[in-house]
Parts: sequence; C-alpha cells; structure tokens
Amino acid sequence: GQGSRTGQELWRAQQDLPRAGRGKGPRRKPLALERTKGSEILFGVAPCWLALAQARRALFHLFLKESSGSGRPLRAELALQAAARGVPVLHVPGRELDTLCRGRPHQGVCLEAAPLPFKSLRGAEEPHLGDGESGSRQLLWLALEHIQDPMNLGALLRSAYFLGVDRVVASHRNSCPLTPIVSKASAGAVEVFDVYGTDDLQGFLKAKRAEGWEVVGTVSRPGDVEDVPVISCSEFRWDKPVIIVIGSEGEGLSLETQLQCQRMLAIPPGRALHPGIDSLNVSVASGILLHSICSQRRRHGD
Repeated sequence: GQGSRTGQELWRAQQDLPRAGRGKGPRRKPLALERTKGSEILFGVAPCWLALAQARRALFHLFLKESSGSGRPLRAELALQAAARGVPVLHVPGRELDTLCRGRPHQGVCLEAAPLPFKSLRGAEEPHLGDGESGSRQLLWLALEHIQDPMNLGALLRSAYFLGVDRVVASHRNSCPLTPIVSKASAGAVEVFDVYGTDDLQGFLKAKRAEGWEVVGTVSRPGDVEDVPVISCSEFRWDKPVIIVIGSEGEGLSLETQLQCQRMLAIPPGRALHPGIDSLNVSVASGILLHSICSQRRRHGD
C-alpha cells in the first residue's frame, strides 16, 4: 500500500513539473495565459529578427525552441536582442511553437507582438515635385487594389523593397491586412518598409495626377481594357514620378481605378498560351514590371 501511495505521489509530481516551468511536458496552459490581449504571433527568423531590431510595434514575448543543433547560436543572438529590448524570452519545446503559429514554418522562433497597422496617408510627409527631390532622383510608388492573398502581399512587398520602390499604398477595402503570414512571405520586409493605407484609392490617384505624377495601371489581358492605351512594359519610358497600380488576384483593376490611369502596362508572353494559364501570378508579374521600370533608374545613373 505504501508503494502504491508513493507511486501516485510521484505521478502527481510529474504532472506538476510543466506548470512549474520544468521538464519537457506540455506547457500550453501557461503559454495561453501569458498571451497579451489583441496580440499576434510572428514566426520565422527574418520577421522576428527584424521586428526586434526595428521595434516599430509593441513586443511582448520571444519564444525560442529548446534544442541544440545548427540554429542554436542564432537563437542565442535573438535572445540577447530581446533582452536588450526588455522583451521576456521563453525557451519552449518545438511542439509549443507549432501550436503558437498553427503549424507554419517557424524555424524555431516565434514572437508575440502587437499587430502592425497600415500607416495613414493623412498628415504623412510626402515629397513634393517642386522641392528639388524629383530633379535629383526618380520617384516610384506602388499602389495595390484589393490584394487579398497574404502570400501575394508579402511577396509584393519583398520585391518592392528589394527593387527600390519609394512607397507602397494599399486600399483598405477588400485587402489583406499586414498579418504575420504577410511578414513571413515578405522575409520581414514589412517590418522595415512603410506600407500606407487609404479608403479612397481613386481619389488618391486623382490627386497625384493633379500634382504631375504619371499613374500607370497593369493588365494581364490587353483586350480587357477600354479607353486607356495599353503598351508593353518594355516600351515604357520613365521620365517623371510614377505610380504603378496593381489589381486583385482574380479581377485585376476595377473599372473606376482603370479610368484614373493614363496608360496600362502588359507583359508580353513568350509563346501562344493555353486557355486557363494565360496570365501570371500577381506577385510574379509585379516583380517583372517593377524590375523593367527600376532598371531604367540604374541605366540613368540616378
């Protein structure tokens, strides 16, 4: 009888170890209790690293995988960076990270943080064409209408940042917010690159045209466009500040937005296309278009 009681006590003690923060048992309950209301979980090395480095959003907890292996030195650096920011660090089993980020590829790192909102165009400091900046450097902005897939949005922002786009403006309505998936797909670019939002994309484009900017739309099938000239992206000449407008994955640009464009750009295909695969993914097409335009900046030596 005494042996049985001792065994029961040992069993109960083992069940208490995870709650005290010891051992390798499940710790889902303590992690759930530590979550800050309204927070979200960033995952992956690049998003978490850049979010910590930039501190553009409130940071609550850094979760690192308990393990040795090749990633351990990098996770140690992340822990030091978090400590310098005053962010608590928790070392947890990999299955807890899987739960935190719902099975997405976390690379042994998750970060609890406040959501990152779009920046407001209202009151934002904008370069004016008369202040000398446009004379010394070409300006290129990217406007996004109704991009709904977070993987596409992240890839778009990564390309825009890499290729030198000066500013990104997205429509609020029917658009994906700046979620952790967007941050991961952008390789953390969203943590360092301002993304502005607007409730009136057509009004924004109209105002920029009045300031002397060229507004250029994009289209996958030139035959779908009326009343706006369509040219190949290779024919476009960048001789003034320009806004490139990208439409949604399925529908492209709305008619109202098309009518705000002075020209439309298309990517000519390299072969006769089979119906059903006669267009490019929106993020891939955007990368091609942006590179075609940004290469002119390099040729001009600006």
